[in-house]
Order: sequence, then structure tokens, then C-alpha cells
Amino acid sequence: MIKNLLGFLLSIVAILAFALIVTFPATWLLMLFMGNLGLGMSYWGSLPLGILVAALLGASGHNDQWNVFVRSNN
Repeated sequence: MIKNLLGFLLSIVAILAFALIVTFPATWLLMLFMGNLGLGMSYWGSLPLGILVAALLGASGHNDQWNVFVRSNN
């Protein structure tokens, strides 16, 4: 049981570290943009919006042939 708990905790830490690394560029650019606006946000303050922007950029680059709303008979 302890081995399973340790594996679970290590996987949670790995997922969090991966999320911070993946969202770093979007969060950093948002922090710089907000700094130019005079808001003076820190990295941790702009992280939630950086996560959303990273997800939006990742989803917009996805080229999927199947669209749920428009079905073609090709």
C-alpha cells in the first residue's frame, strides 16, 4: 500500500512539473505583456491565464478531420 501511495504521489509531482514546464512560455509572455500595461503581475499571478492560453494555442493547432457539428458524406 505504501508503494502504491508513493507511486501516486510521484506521478502527481511529475504531472505538476510537466504542466509548469509546458505552460511557461505562454505565462512568461503574458507576464511581460501585463507588465507593459503597468499591472506588474508576477509569474504565479499570471499562471492561471497562461494555462488557459497554452491550452487554447494547443487546441487551435490541432488538425482534426472529424467535426462533431458538421458532418460530411465524403
